[in-house]
Amino acid sequence: MKNENTRASQIHGKVVDFQRFAVTLLCVSVFFYLGSVIPSEGKTMFITYGMMGATVVFLIGSAIFFTLSKKYKNILSDNDEVL
Repeated sequence: MKNENTRASQIHGKVVDFQRFAVTLLCVSVFFYLGSVIPSEGKTMFITYGMMGATVVFLIGSAIFFTLSKKYKNILSDNDEVL
């Protein structure tokens, strides 16, 4: 019984961690997107494309972490139904 509770708490910790990572990456991607959209003097097309690329990479990372969080949340709910 103790082993199952420890396992459930570890899975819950993973769910919370993955959600935090996903939200953090989402915020960083918004920062890069705003940096690429807001006009400024001295900004080249290379910098703009770099920021847009970083936006896409961070959005993909965020989606991956949200998916992992959902996966572990489903595992946790399945384990709760069994108990």
